Amino acid sequence: MKTLFATIAVFGLLAATALAASSSTVRGVVHDPQHRPLPGARVVLNGPNANPPRTVTTDDNGEFVMNDVPEGSYTVDVSAPGFQTLEQRIVVTAARNPVLHFPLDLAPVGSSVEVSGAADRLATQSSTVQTQVTPQEIARTPGADQTNSLAMITDFTPGASMVHDMLHMRGGHQVNWFFDGVPVVNTNIAANVAPLINPKNVAELEVERGGYSSEYGDRTYGFFNVVTPSGFERNNLAELIVSGGSQYSTDDQFNIGGHTERFAYYASADGNRSNLGLGTPVSQLIHDQESGAGGFLSLLYNPSAKDQLRWIVSDREDHYQIPNTQDAQAAGIRDVDREQDAMIGFHWTHSFAGGVLFTFAPYYHFNAAQYLGGPQDTPFILNDNIRSTYIGGRSVLQVQKGRHNARMGAEVWGQRDNTLFALTANPGGAVLRQPETNWANSDALFVEDQYRAFSWLTFDLGLRFTHYTGLITENATDPRLGAAIRIPRLRWILHGYYAYYYQPPPLDSLAGPALQFAQTQGYGFIPLAGERDIQHDFGLTIPVRAWSLDIDSFHTSARNFLDHDVIGNSGIFIPLTDLAAIISGTEVTVRSPRLFNMAELRIAYSNQIAQGIGPVTGGLLEFAPQGNFLLDHDQRNTLVSVLSLTLPGHMWATPAYQFGSGFLNGNGPAHLPPHSTFDLSVGKDFGENFTVSANAVNLGNARYLLDTSNTFGGTHFINPRQIYGELRYRFHF
Repeated sequence: MKTLFATIAVFGLLAATALAASSSTVRGVVHDPQHRPLPGARVVLNGPNANPPRTVTTDDNGEFVMNDVPEGSYTVDVSAPGFQTLEQRIVVTAARNPVLHFPLDLAPVGSSVEVSGAADRLATQSSTVQTQVTPQEIARTPGADQTNSLAMITDFTPGASMVHDMLHMRGGHQVNWFFDGVPVVNTNIAANVAPLINPKNVAELEVERGGYSSEYGDRTYGFFNVVTPSGFERNNLAELIVSGGSQYSTDDQFNIGGHTERFAYYASADGNRSNLGLGTPVSQLIHDQESGAGGFLSLLYNPSAKDQLRWIVSDREDHYQIPNTQDAQAAGIRDVDREQDAMIGFHWTHSFAGGVLFTFAPYYHFNAAQYLGGPQDTPFILNDNIRSTYIGGRSVLQVQKGRHNARMGAEVWGQRDNTLFALTANPGGAVLRQPETNWANSDALFVEDQYRAFSWLTFDLGLRFTHYTGLITENATDPRLGAAIRIPRLRWILHGYYAYYYQPPPLDSLAGPALQFAQTQGYGFIPLAGERDIQHDFGLTIPVRAWSLDIDSFHTSARNFLDHDVIGNSGIFIPLTDLAAIISGTEVTVRSPRLFNMAELRIAYSNQIAQGIGPVTGGLLEFAPQGNFLLDHDQRNTLVSVLSLTLPGHMWATPAYQFGSGFLNGNGPAHLPPHSTFDLSVGKDFGENFTVSANAVNLGNARYLLDTSNTFGGTHFINPRQIYGELRYRFHF
């Protein structure tokens, strides 16, 4: 009998052990779109081994636990009032117990839920003109995920184009960048051509073209907010990206991310090089290598359901050879441009009861650009080195009550510029070495309210006060008014705004020997004043059977229009202000639903005219025509179209087409001939681990003169055909 009981006990122990080995614990966290915890969410586990289904509710920190879940495949349904229900498939194994992440999207329009603003997104008005680009669009659009490409902007945003190695939008090149809602302050113009961030680090790109919140000042012509991966979208996942192609190019990255219930991290390191860097003054690639390296880090922590902390760190360094003509190459000219950009940002978000949200975001930004002449340059070898440091912070209090959504706050930043201007005679020795240090600071207060008068009518009312002190002292008071009307039944939306903006000037000056050199070249210099703009926009959004059509007409009147020019043939680029500028245009965007379960289409069209009004009133004083003249980046018509195709066998293809009517030819009024290019990307997913793609930019190898401006080498030809292959390998750890 004792033997029988012992045998039963042994078999019982073995059965219990086997059962424990074949079951696991399902743990997870449910978040809103801003990665804030959602308490009270309902989590239901369905599957053959869950009969009846198992149901739990998230705690105050949005967390849940299900113990003793047998191995197998399950479906998890997550729901919460005011949010869309999420269905996600999971596989439970005894060997792994990852913390699952379930982000819920807001319910469709019409729900009564109110969610306070996200710290990593830009505040928007009902009249804000926006474009959004997803990470899949960036990864699958030819050239868009390459480090030195801004195709993620120019392929999806009307009127955005690259000319003389700089991004232009709505007739200007003064744009604002944000990382996860933290501003990357930079007052310099024409000093930098390197990218601020690798597109592979973009989880979502927000582009705003007008109707900006009073929370933001500075540059009028476009806002770009890079929403980076937080780590909550990954379950201990790493990715290796390698590529290689024509012009001996490679563009590689390793990234890693993961999370617990409350903490998430994402980190990446990348490197790139190519024999095709900056725009070339001739159709051949001569002395045009580029190389760069960078890294990015994001840390996010939710200590409670009411608090969120996030740190971001970015660092990049890029080297460019300045392209040559055949004659310059034969003469031994070997100029280079070296750039560095580093940024540290933080934001703390705290939710109070009653729809009150407080955000505090300090930041640090360092930016440097050094133009170095080659050893064979004559009669002088140039060293022009600009190093700018910015330290600042922003605090915002948001109150949602009844029909009001009010925001108020302050932003303060300081700037220090250390510059070196040096000339070495060739033959001979040093003839000039002039270091200079300048300081500036900006203090701003803002208040605004988004008032929903009726379910179909919303008003935007805002005011921003700015005090700037640098080489000059200025004050600005900028009112901003907007409205949106939703037409019943049709669901059309009419929107418009009328707004004032102030952009602080670059902290550039010429004095002493540097000023004397400029005077020998026939130029003078006086301190720059800030640009003051008045912009108004009227638009219409038309949804038709899940299609979206947006039409916007805008007009910008600028006083002290900030631009730039070069001192003779020196390679020294100095900002200037024209008396005024008038820029107007019409923009159209089309976005389709998923067609035939395989295709999505995006179209962006712009018709605009960009005029300056002389004479030059500040900065680099030179001859400029009196009265109205066309700006060098004036191009009347642009059209881009991107078609995303999902093909059988886990394959995909993305053809993209770009058309431009031609930039200004010299001083005009004639323009260069129209031009077109065609790009193509084809790829295939091999399970969850591998993706392989073949990409071609300018597939037809069209060769034409793009512009005749003077930045970095004079005229610029369109880049030749670029073909590259890319491999993405993902693995869990």
